[in-house]
Amino acid sequence: MKDSLKDLNITDLASVAENDNLVIMCINKQRHSSSPSSTEENESDRFNKRRVKLIAQDFPRKSGEILSGQYGINLLLFGGALMLGVWYHGPSVKEWHLQSFIATLMIIQLLWMLWYVVRKDRQKNSLPEKDSHAGTRWLRGGLTILAVLSLIMDAFRIAVYVGYKECLSPTSVVYPVLHVLHTVSQVYFLWFHIKDVIKTFQTFERFGVIHAVFTNLLLWCYGAMSESQHFLEAHEKRLAALGFINYTGGHDKLHCECTISACSMFSNSLYYLFPFNIEYHIFVSAMLFVMWKNIGRTIEPQHKRVRHRPKFTGLVLGPVLGLVALAASITVLVIYLIQVEESLETHRAAISMFYCHGITMLACMCTAGIIGLVLYRIDNRPLDASKNPSRKLDTELLFGASMGTWLMSWCSIIAAVAAHNNPRYRWIILAYSLLLILEKYVQNLFIIESLYRQREAIEEAEDEDEEEEAPSGIFSVSSQVPPRSGIINKGFVNQENVYNSLDRNQMKNGTMVHSIQDQEHHQVPALHVIRSRVGTQDRTRLILRNIAIFLFLCNCSLWLLPAFGCRPQYDNGMEQEIFGFTIWTMVLNFAMPLNLFYRMHCVASLFEVFQHA
Repeated sequence: MKDSLKDLNITDLASVAENDNLVIMCINKQRHSSSPSSTEENESDRFNKRRVKLIAQDFPRKSGEILSGQYGINLLLFGGALMLGVWYHGPSVKEWHLQSFIATLMIIQLLWMLWYVVRKDRQKNSLPEKDSHAGTRWLRGGLTILAVLSLIMDAFRIAVYVGYKECLSPTSVVYPVLHVLHTVSQVYFLWFHIKDVIKTFQTFERFGVIHAVFTNLLLWCYGAMSESQHFLEAHEKRLAALGFINYTGGHDKLHCECTISACSMFSNSLYYLFPFNIEYHIFVSAMLFVMWKNIGRTIEPQHKRVRHRPKFTGLVLGPVLGLVALAASITVLVIYLIQVEESLETHRAAISMFYCHGITMLACMCTAGIIGLVLYRIDNRPLDASKNPSRKLDTELLFGASMGTWLMSWCSIIAAVAAHNNPRYRWIILAYSLLLILEKYVQNLFIIESLYRQREAIEEAEDEDEEEEAPSGIFSVSSQVPPRSGIINKGFVNQENVYNSLDRNQMKNGTMVHSIQDQEHHQVPALHVIRSRVGTQDRTRLILRNIAIFLFLCNCSLWLLPAFGCRPQYDNGMEQEIFGFTIWTMVLNFAMPLNLFYRMHCVASLFEVFQHA
């Protein structure tokens, strides 16, 4: 305190009494002993030291992220190499090798989750930081449903092993049993620890979380590979039924008799549960990646907002049109699966029906998305610029998952223009592919802008208006900076002004009543403006909720069709003529899993848009 007073020279102190008011002014002037150039040099040195200190503090976190990220990528690449060997069906790499590797990864993840939960239970007294944006309750509930369906799939796998245990390796039963234990433990971890912001053992925890991320990614890749093999075999069976090729049976055909009567039911039902298992693992890996990004992060203070439950009043057009689209998609799915295996003419009619249905749905979705974007342009609400790893990952996943569909669509456009034969669905495929690209553009823009728009803007503006309209009394706190000439205490001035105004109003025989009436008269138009603005915003929100629920149901429909076997890209033959069977199969095996994930990710994002619209 004494050191700071040495640099200060109080040059003026005056007391002024005016109109029975006390005004105290203190003018402080600071004398700088150093020149301006030396001051700038000191400030730059101080800034450089602070920058070096921040970089030194941030270096362990960055190096830990790089090391753990490289570890996870190499796990994924090694597992991918094993999958390619299994796909080739050579004599050296068998499926049980891949299952053994993935089972080892699941055991390591189980050990890490056990260590993490035990360590957290011992630290019950310390309150850990939480990221409120990571893993919302409805998302964890949806993942729990997908996990239950994955457990049913594992039960079917165990039942198939019981029937064919004479010609199956022991890993065929060890793998599903470990997967059951892994799924149950992981769901528990997601419910109680996914929001944690880890601040201790950061390097070790980074390796543990990234190991869990890439273990789930490998499980997703393995499920997508098994599903692609199943659809490829089904496609070859249809070609054999139409007389195009000779089909002698798949590579995974078992050479022993089943010992139970329900083997065919279990083995056929198994593939209808693969889509749910695939979506479960990809969503879990995304949530764990957010947890990995939060390690060592300093959570910004968040304002406590009022949570509004989504209102369902006025939701008529969006749900009705969405349910009509869902019912039409189920009808198209059933008809397609029946007619695609019949005669060639019926086969082509089923393909044309699918693309016509898709064009209608995509045109409606583009229209709804454009209306939503126009409403966002009219309702000029500021964007939320706060750091949010979950929202940033949602944006990146939307663009990344769109790449598969865009690649498939551009291949179809080239095939439709350059094809030598002229089937009835040639130009329908061209229109469908163009609309699919446009729909992804519009829907991505709509979802991203919805996620980045600042929430509760109306309520915050109303609160600010109320604060500005409140009368400023003696003890009111002002946020203004005091004048440079000093600090002025005008408490007595305000008091006397109030008393004088009261005396003048009392002396004017009721003019105070007239002034209040005039004030109320001027406030009436303002109230009408506020009410009309709120009414317009309510109508905009209602339209946006209808658009969100319509797109939600449409994306469910477009996920349902390819997930359960409606994939005319295998059956139309046009792309296969241009690119060849091998290349086109590779494109589909890359694009189809991404397309399924894109639709399910849009379902989750649109539900969040509906909640906050």
